[in-house]
Amino acid sequence: QVYLVESGGGVVQAGGSLRLSCVASTAYGYSFSNYEVAWFRQARGKDRAFVAGIRYNGGSTDYADSVRGRFSVPRDNAQNTAYLQMTNLDPEDSALYFCTASLMALSRSPDQYDIWGQGTQVTVES
Repeated sequence: QVYLVESGGGVVQAGGSLRLSCVASTAYGYSFSNYEVAWFRQARGKDRAFVAGIRYNGGSTDYADSVRGRFSVPRDNAQNTAYLQMTNLDPEDSALYFCTASLMALSRSPDQYDIWGQGTQVTVES
């Protein structure tokens, strides 16, 4: 099994940057490098929404239109870590951010994923 822990959230001014980390712990026989990784966010009163994702080998990425060009989603399989690099943040980006992983193909649907971290809060002040 794989367990995910996010960190790096906080309060930032509009226009600022944050880097979220998602560190995976794996049981024997499981390898983080086999998993697709995605980031979702959930603002208060709203559904969980896809933000960005990266293939298991880092070969390709996908971004929601609202973050494309501002966010990037690198990963370091040797460190069992994925990142969400966020720049030019806007108050609309304020949400609880989750990383998730799946052995199935990268998807924008949260129903595709069954491994989730606990989330890290990002608050962007205007």
